[in-house]
Amino acid sequence: MQEILDAILAERFDAVGGLSVPDHYQAMTVHADETEMFDGIATRDKDPRKSLHLDTVPTPELGPGEAIVAVMASAINYNTVWTSIFEPVSTFGFLKRYGRESELAKRHDLPYHIVGSDLAGVVLKTGPGVNAWKPGDRVVAHCLSVELESPDGHGDTMMDPQQRIWGFETNFGGLAQLALVKSNQLMPKPEHLTWEEAASPGLVNSTAYRQLVSRNGADMKQGDTVLIWGASGGLGSYATQFALNGGATPVCVVSSPEKAEICRAMGAELVIDRNAEGYRFWKDPQTQDPKEWKRFGARIRELTGGDDPDIVFEHPGRETFGASVYVARKGGTIVTCASTSGYMHEYDNRYLWMNLKRIVGSHFANYREAWEANRLIDKGLVHPTVSKVYPLADTGQAAYDVHQNAHQGKVGVLALAPEEGLGVTNPEKRAKHLDAINRFRGV
Repeated sequence: MQEILDAILAERFDAVGGLSVPDHYQAMTVHADETEMFDGIATRDKDPRKSLHLDTVPTPELGPGEAIVAVMASAINYNTVWTSIFEPVSTFGFLKRYGRESELAKRHDLPYHIVGSDLAGVVLKTGPGVNAWKPGDRVVAHCLSVELESPDGHGDTMMDPQQRIWGFETNFGGLAQLALVKSNQLMPKPEHLTWEEAASPGLVNSTAYRQLVSRNGADMKQGDTVLIWGASGGLGSYATQFALNGGATPVCVVSSPEKAEICRAMGAELVIDRNAEGYRFWKDPQTQDPKEWKRFGARIRELTGGDDPDIVFEHPGRETFGASVYVARKGGTIVTCASTSGYMHEYDNRYLWMNLKRIVGSHFANYREAWEANRLIDKGLVHPTVSKVYPLADTGQAAYDVHQNAHQGKVGVLALAPEEGLGVTNPEKRAKHLDAINRFRGV
């Protein structure tokens, strides 16, 4: 492993292909025999620091159409939190089902699960049938894993019945020194970014692109008013940038003055601090408060000069969904994913049906959408939102931060990279965007 790292740090990428892939590597895992460790504990009190382990694991067999990547950096997503607290279900069920698909897929059905759905690194080895990538290529990976043996996935790979999220519904994820990916997950690493910056957008940037910009999502257009929940967070911070770049007007909903300032720094002018303004959409755990929906809608119109949102960018779920359906304009779109506050959504259907609104479900992105989202990062039109970076051994703390919403933007994790700030190969391009790249740092 040290020889590989030395070659990468010396930028001798052509030499990487001549180096042996190690038999073992370090990775962050959860264990199948610990899936009941949090039974009886409230969700918020479940602690990823207790369930995520830094283990030494054997390197998986490399199959056709696959690549092994030396991971320089990764990042935390909410699916890592779900995996680590075994909610809403244990991910070992996903691995068992995948393992039944084929002899090769059996590799994934293990008593440990290597987590992580982001990476930036260097290709070490490719399997048979891989022609677009070679050892030494600097890459990032999106997290869509598909088999494409069904006709359903050929119009939109997210419709493939064997569509999975790598590192969540498959094994050998990115929070590790090595990762196993399908070669069609790979995309070029933006040259002006460090390893940790390049690793951080993958899942959330692609998800926000499909959800907001793509025809498969809300199909945002110039002039739209877009309500964005959690606008300074891992997902919302990219939605805010897409809205601003696309000629829309974001209305950013946040939960603190610090988060409000981040949104203004990105260029958003209309910001609602929901805590400061005291919105309480639920009277009790079973009863919503329509008066609060109306108060919230009036506040949006006050900011926009009378406009209701054309699009509501939804991801908190249960806590906010009733309000989201209410405030969307007549004929508007509520586009939803994730449901981090709960999956069982409740809303008053009169405001949907009689006002001809649409609810659109959106999940990650297909390869084209992920590629376009990464291309915008590469062009410096959208920027990473890394606020803090941890070493691999402290992944549990990083996941705990995200679980407790004690973070801004994205939380990065260094894998093989020995320190932050490495991996930039186009410093001139970086200098043009440095302020925007560092916008979330230390916040």
